[in-house]
Amino acid sequence: MKKKKDHQRIKCPYCGRTAVLRKASYVYKERALDEYLYVCSGYPDCDAYVGVHAGTVIPKGSLANGDLRHKRILAHRMFDSIWRNGIFSRRDAYRWMQDTFSLSDAQAHIGQFSDYRCECLIQECQKVLKNNHIRIAS
Repeated sequence: MKKKKDHQRIKCPYCGRTAVLRKASYVYKERALDEYLYVCSGYPDCDAYVGVHAGTVIPKGSLANGDLRHKRILAHRMFDSIWRNGIFSRRDAYRWMQDTFSLSDAQAHIGQFSDYRCECLIQECQKVLKNNHIRIAS
């Protein structure tokens, strides 16, 4: 993996420090996969980090603290339920998300979403699942 040449310059939205590319074991210890994360240089005091796409140094989204990471996971689970239950194809589910929130292709990534946008997506997904008689796990 090229670390230096392709390294992204990312600022932490919480404390303003620069994020550093680290092996996932830096955060996850023995539970880590062989992956990388951008971690706020103020970690662990500032709990913001984001994973990178496998084999690259491209972040999967924006830095997020624990609360926002949790909200993004919930939003992704709800969103994925739509295409996994066959309501839409995966591609059409992303188009539905784009249309629902007036997003471009570049904006339609849950890894970029704020807490508010995650909450809105969860609510919209719940409506779609309910309208299609899909039981929502709690």
